[in-house]
Amino acid sequence: MLDGDLADLFHVAKKAFNQAILRNIGRFPVDFAFQLNREEVTNLKSQFVTSSSDVSQTSFGGHGGMRKPPWVFTEHGAIMAATILRSERAVAMSVYVVRAFVRMRQELLTSGAVLKRLSRIDRKLLEHDTVLRDVVDKLLPLHAPPPEPPRRRIGFHPGAP
Repeated sequence: MLDGDLADLFHVAKKAFNQAILRNIGRFPVDFAFQLNREEVTNLKSQFVTSSSDVSQTSFGGHGGMRKPPWVFTEHGAIMAATILRSERAVAMSVYVVRAFVRMRQELLTSGAVLKRLSRIDRKLLEHDTVLRDVVDKLLPLHAPPPEPPRRRIGFHPGAP
């Protein structure tokens, strides 16, 4: 998520949000948060249709738009940001996000157990399929009509008993 989006979510000004991040930068390793470079901002700009977006202004230090490239936060960075902010909304969102991750983890474990069970069922079905195919192969000859007994041919046949 972008810094502006998180600031809105936590009901704090973007400037105050970024200042809090910079004051606690040690809590944000690169796998938690990082700043976009010019090329990334340009690529991000192309993802927005309207030009009034904060991200659409790539003139850092120019008139209007953003002065510095935006910060981007992973889910861990978003949780960490919530822990350093002091607004009531940030505290509530921190608790909400932690609960959401706990529930997501539970759902993933449950779905993992279901997938293991389905895998075992699939293996059993394949074993049964092999056994049933073998049984059908053995039963097919029994389903065919019995061969006709040899008939005695009428007439004279030299060399026949």
